[in-house]
Amino acid sequence: MKSLKPSHREKKRYLLLRGKDVLKKTIEEVILEFIGVLGYAKASPQFLRTKENSAILAINRAELDTIRASFLVSKKDIVIMKVSGSVKGLGQ
Repeated sequence: MKSLKPSHREKKRYLLLRGKDVLKKTIEEVILEFIGVLGYAKASPQFLRTKENSAILAINRAELDTIRASFLVSKKDIVIMKVSGSVKGLGQ
């Protein structure tokens, strides 16, 4: 199958998340609770790395503001430490 042109690929942003509640299940719940299933599909979050109290999440660039809002509204201890256009830019 022919690969996509760079202009047709989905642009991503990478989030560095920290906190006590940084688990895949809780992050998914927080996003689904705020933006729902359709918003979750538009954001298309992908977990790249998950450590004890931190995680790297890749999301669609257009949905960055809604994802940020979902973490701010939630009562969970999850904080966005840094947003970058590349994983290397997160400095981890």
